[in-house]
Amino acid sequence: MQDTVVTTMLNAAHAEARRLGVQVCISILDSAAWPVAFLRMEGTILGAIDVASKKARTAALFQMDSADFAKIGHPNGGAYTLENTNGGMTSFGGGLVLRAADGTLLGAIGVSGASTEDDIAIARVGANTLLA
Repeated sequence: MQDTVVTTMLNAAHAEARRLGVQVCISILDSAAWPVAFLRMEGTILGAIDVASKKARTAALFQMDSADFAKIGHPNGGAYTLENTNGGMTSFGGGLVLRAADGTLLGAIGVSGASTEDDIAIARVGANTLLA
């Protein structure tokens, strides 16, 4: 992903968090699940740092949104405890896969610090900048 694309995505997600009145961490990873951008808003709980990164890492490594990963990673799911692999992942919403128009994996964005619904919405605003 180009720097300008990453910056636009980060800024859009940050603006949405401010609009919602919440403090979050935003993590953007490349297709190899390596960090390319991170933001921690003032006042965000410290635990959200790791969670935002793990949401994005889950989405990038398994090429599925972390909310979808939760459907297989719960106690009755087909892959319970899978989140304990690959250095730790997370099985709840807020991590979204980022794809190019042709479907190529670009990476992932993860947001943590607000409600799961708000985390997903903030990540979605950031991800949608790829479509603009």
